[in-house]
Amino acid sequence: MPYEPQPHTLDAEAVRTWSSLALAALGRAREDIDAINVYPVADADTGTNLYLTAESAARELAAAFASASADVTDTTPPEPARLSLPEAVRAYAHGALTGARGNSGTILAQLLRGVADVLGAEPEGRDPGPLLAQALTRAAEEAYQAVAHPVEGTMLTVAAAAAKAGHAAEAAAGTAVDVARAAYDGARAALAETPGQLAALGRAGVVDAGGCGLVAVLGALWQALSGREPAAEPIRGRAVPVPRSPEPCAEEHGGPAYEVIYLLEAGEPAVGELRARLDGLGDSLVVVGGDGLWNVHVHVDDPGAAVEAGVVAGRPYRIRITHFGDERRRAVAPRAQRAAVAVVPGEGLAGLCGEAGATTVLARPDAPPAPADLVDAIRRAHAREVVLLPNDSEWRAAASAAAEQARADGVRVAVIPTRSAVQGLAALAVHDPDASFDEDVVAMTAAAGATRYGELAVAERQSFTSAGICQAGDVLGLIDGDVAVIGPGLPETAEAVLDRMLGSGGELVTLVLGEDVPDALAARLEAYVQHGHLAVDTVTYRGGRYSAPLLIGVE
Repeated sequence: MPYEPQPHTLDAEAVRTWSSLALAALGRAREDIDAINVYPVADADTGTNLYLTAESAARELAAAFASASADVTDTTPPEPARLSLPEAVRAYAHGALTGARGNSGTILAQLLRGVADVLGAEPEGRDPGPLLAQALTRAAEEAYQAVAHPVEGTMLTVAAAAAKAGHAAEAAAGTAVDVARAAYDGARAALAETPGQLAALGRAGVVDAGGCGLVAVLGALWQALSGREPAAEPIRGRAVPVPRSPEPCAEEHGGPAYEVIYLLEAGEPAVGELRARLDGLGDSLVVVGGDGLWNVHVHVDDPGAAVEAGVVAGRPYRIRITHFGDERRRAVAPRAQRAAVAVVPGEGLAGLCGEAGATTVLARPDAPPAPADLVDAIRRAHAREVVLLPNDSEWRAAASAAAEQARADGVRVAVIPTRSAVQGLAALAVHDPDASFDEDVVAMTAAAGATRYGELAVAERQSFTSAGICQAGDVLGLIDGDVAVIGPGLPETAEAVLDRMLGSGGELVTLVLGEDVPDALAARLEAYVQHGHLAVDTVTYRGGRYSAPLLIGVE
């Protein structure tokens, strides 16, 4: 029988129920919200971005509850696991922050952070009605502050109206249920007015897509607290046609051509400087977060400059760069039969895999991809069948989790067991979308398995390895994941690794150089291979930032 939520007080269980109901509501409305997406860019993804953001938030909240259960010691009788309201709401907000997608998802993350700033401040003993009203007010204030140039008639307007209505209910001695219902009704009324506040909406005859998603989230909050389900309402407005130009560009929407999103570890003063720098590069700037972790979203024409600004401010990771033209093409194109998705540790490798037709996800050894990142990439690939290349043994678990989730969405997915980017390149070289799915998977798996992989890394500290004791600064030569050589420098160690890898034969050597490695090393290694193995060919690529100093593949 269908799940019927029970009424809750304002506690951790209420947050869990809210999370579940909000995700379900956004899932039901996702396609309709995508269809009315007009502002700031008509790229038909607002509903999807809100859903993925809520999904990330729900996942982290579920993990917090699971951790609390694991921490309960054996007692007689057994005690139930307990998670406090502050712990639950902070986990929910943090999950939204780390998984925020797009302009709307980033703003939703900041709204949840504003709620957490109030409910997470040890609220026990306080009246839930005023507490919730204060949380909604703080949420709207922080969301406005996060947006560089707030525009009325958007999700911000809907949030402000919800906060105002909730405060009015609290002033009338309302309970938390009364405040939540007033906020929901206020948001619905404000949403209906958005076409008259923003010209782009009025011309299209639609309400704001982000505001529509926020109404669904607030309806879920009221349902979680009251146990009553909001009446189903059709989304006002017709589907918005996506431009069908063969080469979509920035001029179609009068703004920059790229969306750049990344997580950033940085102090608040540096983030203030980053805001100013990014504001000069583009528009739709939203920077959310705090306490050293931020989610940065901006539309620019120079994505490299936007990422570089993050490097200056701190440590950016989980970098996503999307060309709006690509998004529009996906929105109007029929689903392909098969596509490839590859996880790569550098921009150069992303370019290589992209040229081979793969949708790519940038990752770093110290910032592995989350399953949600891979699910997003699978959805962007827009195909009925997907071959997924994790390209690192440490990233296999995330790939498997993403594959399971995508299968639940009706996509046939196979994870190719690639343990290095060079194995991924070998697999992509034989990828044949016209072959049967099983034949393609077998061929790609065989090509990856036939490629031995090596890597050079610099030891950070003294350590015991399979090749002996290394000191900080030594160059480590790894073959198939194990340290095989310890050397004083890159050239000597690379030559020793090549000797061992070619000792059992090979026809092609692939060298992938890190960002700071000189071209002279590639020339030296190519000459070294040619001198000792005349029948072996060598190809060289640049891996880009975050790639290892040197990757080696032998096929």
